[in-house]
Amino acid sequence: MYSALEANIQAIRERPISADRKEQIAVLVAYMKECRQQSKPLRLNFICTHNSRRSQFSQIWAQTAADYFGIPLQSYSGGVEETAFNERAVASIQRLGFQVIKRGHANPVYIIFHTEDAQPMIAFSKNYDHPINPHQQFAAVMTCSHADENCPFIPGASARIPLRYEDPKAFDDSPEEAIQYDERSKQIASELFYAFECLSSYDL
Repeated sequence: MYSALEANIQAIRERPISADRKEQIAVLVAYMKECRQQSKPLRLNFICTHNSRRSQFSQIWAQTAADYFGIPLQSYSGGVEETAFNERAVASIQRLGFQVIKRGHANPVYIIFHTEDAQPMIAFSKNYDHPINPHQQFAAVMTCSHADENCPFIPGASARIPLRYEDPKAFDDSPEEAIQYDERSKQIASELFYAFECLSSYDL
């Protein structure tokens, strides 16, 4: 891991997680454990309405956490509308230590690195059923209430797991913007690192 990112990860892993949140995360851990026990591919598709903030954070941090613990994972994200990976969210992951290359303009493709020698992550806004995303044997992890309530059925999903987060968009163009985007990113990172740490502790 890049040194700045490594330092942030260590601090993130020390963040407290409430019992209620751990109970919700346990559903995700149980799904991942079952995949591992049955030698099924571990695929997570994080879904939020616009695939612009929370689902992108989740895709990136899940892949980073899995790589950190040496767990094979294919991490994806999508939405119900194609927009763009919000530039405020991109700035947040850069502040936390990721290296980012931008390609394009209207709906840019971001190539994201957590270390120099790992496979880069590809992030851009897309519908949850975009061709790049899995269409069978995956968990649909619903990261926002709107998508969770308005997409009652995700075709091909082996499981549907709600893990909702508050939208940092509420702080756009305010003095707290950067702080709140980083806070949401760190919360998501903390919970996903906890999930993969739990998974790594099982004797598989």
